[in-house]
Amino acid sequence: MSTVLHSNPGFADVVRKAPASARRSRGREDPGVPTIEAVRSFLADEHGLAVVSTVQSDRRVSSSVVNCGVHAHPVTGEECIALVSGGTAARLGHIRAGSQVTVVVRRGWRWVGVSGPAELIGPDDETEGIDAEGLRLLLRSIFQAAGGTHEDYDEYDRAMTAERRVAVFVRPDRVLGTG
Repeated sequence: MSTVLHSNPGFADVVRKAPASARRSRGREDPGVPTIEAVRSFLADEHGLAVVSTVQSDRRVSSSVVNCGVHAHPVTGEECIALVSGGTAARLGHIRAGSQVTVVVRRGWRWVGVSGPAELIGPDDETEGIDAEGLRLLLRSIFQAAGGTHEDYDEYDRAMTAERRVAVFVRPDRVLGTG
């Protein structure tokens, strides 16, 4: 485990970092390292607002603000960070090209971040066992996990289909922050 010291007042004095795989391999969580539950709590505070970052082909980082939530992956059951992305969003191309994804949630001077590989499930990214009806329900479920509500879910479904929306699941290989 490495330790990073911050000199800025207001930041935590020490942030401990360890890969999630190392924490899992010991069979217990390190109490100094945030967990996926800390991420869930942070996201619940402000309707799932977070910054998602991917790496472009020219190696520059691309970031944007999204709504996301903690959601079980529909095939593996693993708790992941999930979001619904527009079908033309640049981040989808970055992920298809192999970019890792980082999602950071900040609340005041506290923050948590999740980094890992992402999987796409959508009209152009088919997943065995997820048909059009399964995708429709999955997009709704992710939207709700991110704190979303809608007065007319039939209209929501039509918009998701028209915009070729995609479910993005980020596996939490690394969770760190001041959680």
